[in-house]
Amino acid sequence: MGFKSVLCVTGDDGSDQDVRTAAGLCAEVGAHLSVLILPPPMLLMAYYPSIGNGFPEWPVGCGLAIARLNDRFREIDRFTHDIARLERRSKDLQKLLGSMSLSFDIDTDCCDPASLGELARQRARCSDLTIIGPGLLNDETLGPPVVNGCLFDTGTPVLVVPKGAEATLWPRRVLVGWDSRVEASRAVREALGLLCVAEDVRVALVDPKANYNGNGSEPGADIADYLARHGVRVSVDVLASAGRSVATVLVQHAIDTSAELIIMGAYGSRGLRERLFGGVTRWTFEKPTLPLFLAR
Repeated sequence: MGFKSVLCVTGDDGSDQDVRTAAGLCAEVGAHLSVLILPPPMLLMAYYPSIGNGFPEWPVGCGLAIARLNDRFREIDRFTHDIARLERRSKDLQKLLGSMSLSFDIDTDCCDPASLGELARQRARCSDLTIIGPGLLNDETLGPPVVNGCLFDTGTPVLVVPKGAEATLWPRRVLVGWDSRVEASRAVREALGLLCVAEDVRVALVDPKANYNGNGSEPGADIADYLARHGVRVSVDVLASAGRSVATVLVQHAIDTSAELIIMGAYGSRGLRERLFGGVTRWTFEKPTLPLFLAR
């Protein structure tokens, strides 16, 4: 198994669910767990207009100066409380993980909303896998920028574990969503260690078209041959959408085949939610039943 360094990003709300999930998965494969604790992002100080190159004249300028100073005091007070909360959260997680005989490190950071994605991206680049638990998924403030930062422009895969899902890095039955795109190919290569230990791997194609520029004359045969050469026990399932969305077809087929994990590429266009939460990957939020392994 190639996962030796795993990243888990969590908030400072006191919930241990995401960290416990990541710790359990690390224990399965003997990986080191890096936990990054983030508070809600700090808002920047409000903008106050000026006249010309200076501050407005008295008495307007005096009122604006006082308002700006009060905002700065509130920011300092908020930062002080965030630091104290992060320290308490770090100590609690130190005790939790220390009782698990697990290799781990814990770090904290504070930043403004615009820097969240880049902060997560820097951490993910030095990891083999990022685990996104249900707590972060349900956090409307931290979730979108952190997941986006961990997945895009990092070269590191992400394992999304929705609420109620039982995740494992030793799955017996795996469904691969395949469409011959580079993202799907990268997801398969990143998950090769998982696929090699699985008892049953099904490559699922929805309404594939036979052509020599994409799927070939026999859709799915090329990726099946590739996996078979690596010792993967693989079969190909060609599915008809019958007017349903690709997401719906894949989810239903995963349920029908008792899959424990879905592997697929993450596709991006424009806009944060369209990049991750739109399209096929939206099923993780609408039908939280199975973990989803994504690569970009």
